[in-house]
Amino acid sequence: MENQCYVCHSPTATEAERIGPPMAAIKARYVMEYPEKSDFVAALWRFVEKPSEEKALMKGAVRRFGLMPYQHYEQTKIKNVAAFLYDYEVEEPSWFAAHWNERHGDGNYQQQGKPWQTDKEEAKTPTELGMHYASTTKQLLGKNLMGTIQKKGTMAALEFCNVQAYPLTDSMATVYGARIKRVSDRPRNPENKASAKERKHIERFKLALARGETYEPIVEEDGTDVHFYYPIITNTKCLQCHGVPNKDISSEVHQGIKQLYPKDLAVDYKVNEVRGMWSIHFSETP
Repeated sequence: MENQCYVCHSPTATEAERIGPPMAAIKARYVMEYPEKSDFVAALWRFVEKPSEEKALMKGAVRRFGLMPYQHYEQTKIKNVAAFLYDYEVEEPSWFAAHWNERHGDGNYQQQGKPWQTDKEEAKTPTELGMHYASTTKQLLGKNLMGTIQKKGTMAALEFCNVQAYPLTDSMATVYGARIKRVSDRPRNPENKASAKERKHIERFKLALARGETYEPIVEEDGTDVHFYYPIITNTKCLQCHGVPNKDISSEVHQGIKQLYPKDLAVDYKVNEVRGMWSIHFSETP
C-alpha cells in the first residue's frame, strides 16, 4: 500500500502537497457503502481498474483533486491492498476523524481493524509475545478462510489459501516486525517445508499430543533474539482440505489440490493431529 498508493494518498502530506484523499478517507467511504469485505475489495478494484466519474464514490475528492488517472495495476496487487486496507487500521491525518464526523454528523468515527493490538499491552514475556503473534495471525487467516467457505465453498477456500494466505501472513509479520511462518513435515506448498530443527520440534509436539500431555510453546532465546514454536492442530474443518481424499476431501477439491500443489503431502490427517507448526522469529525489546 505504501509503495503503490502513498505517493498520492499519503496520511502525512500537507494541504499544499496533497494530491488525493488519504487512504483512511477512502477506507471510511467504501466501508460505508460496502460493509462486507468481499464487496469492499471488489468495488475498489472496479474503480482502480478503469477510473471514471460515474464509478467514483468520493465525488468531493474528484471535484477537489480531479479524477484519478488510469494506471496499469495488476488486479492481484490491488485486491491485496484493498484486503489489507479493510482488515487493518491505517495511519490517518490528525484532522481526519473530526472532518469525518463533521461531514457525517454521528460523532462516532473509528476505524475498524487493528486486530494485532488486542491485549498486546499485556504481552510481556517472549512466550506471551509469540503466542500473541501466532494467535492474531491465525485469527486473521481463519476469519477470512471461514468466510470464504461459508460464502463460496471449499473450492474457493482452496484458491484463497493459494493466493491470499501468504500476503496476509506477511502483512502481520510486517506489523509485528517479525518473521512469521507456518511450517510442516508434510507440506502442501514446498515453501512451507520444515527445516531439520523444525521437524524435531514438530515431533516433540506429536509425542506430547499422543501421550495426552499438555504441550507448551517452545521458546529459544539468544539475547534479545527469540525463536517461538507452537503446533497447528487439526479440527473437523481442516479435514475438508487435509483429510482423506474422496472421503473427507471431495473429488473436486482433491483435483484442485493436485493442480495447485502437484507435490502435496498434506492429506490423510484425522482430527486432533499435529499438521504443522508456527515458526516465529522476532527480537524482544530490551
